[in-house]
Amino acid sequence: MQKWFETPPGRYLLAWERAEFDRAVGDIFGYHALQLGLPELDTLAANRMPHKWLALPEAQAVAADVKPDLVTDFAALPFEENSIDLVVLPHSLELNVDPHTTLREVERVLVPEGKVVICCLNPASLWGLRQRRAHLYRRFGVGELYLPDAGDFIGYWRLRDWLRLLSFEVEASSFGCYRPALNTEKWLERFGWMDAVGERSWPIFGAVYFIVAVKRVRGAKWIGPVWKKAKALASAPVPITNRSGRRQPELQAHQNTLTE
Repeated sequence: MQKWFETPPGRYLLAWERAEFDRAVGDIFGYHALQLGLPELDTLAANRMPHKWLALPEAQAVAADVKPDLVTDFAALPFEENSIDLVVLPHSLELNVDPHTTLREVERVLVPEGKVVICCLNPASLWGLRQRRAHLYRRFGVGELYLPDAGDFIGYWRLRDWLRLLSFEVEASSFGCYRPALNTEKWLERFGWMDAVGERSWPIFGAVYFIVAVKRVRGAKWIGPVWKKAKALASAPVPITNRSGRRQPELQAHQNTLTE
């Protein structure tokens, strides 16, 4: 995808994603943030956490112009459970051989109430339609792909189902890049008006979508105060006045017997 990001549609996509990442991560607080993949874009630039890392798989690290902080398999991250406050996945799931395992590993390292920000190309878009048409034409030996042939599309609702199964709660989502699948910057600029119209008229058909999800850890509700109250009532000593008042008739009868 590195070469494709240097094309006019690639630059158009990166510009929109850069603004969207800055908006999404700017108000997420914590201590540790992790970006998985896409060294061409600093997705954590607007985030203010003190510790931020870029992790790449070995194949990407060799060809990347940016030196990563970590070289690791996304399905086996070198972090303890519940240790990362924010994980960003810019096109990392669709470029992964096993995206579901990667997402499960992200859930493992995130702290409770930690957040994950995911960016994927949308198969239900003009760009996705052109890509599928190009795949069909290639069976007959004609045509060329519009998008990189480096991974598989992941549908928006499919990804939401994955997140729900892993106890994530989707906090926000957005779509962008509504211009047609064109190759030249001149024609992309001519259709710039479609971004505003598409966002208002057909919002779910943007070429790319964002999801911000929160890791929820649901547990039993403690009722400690009720137990303490019950225990206190059960072990409360009988007041001295009550004890003396209750034994007064027995003491008087014993004194009468001695007198007689």
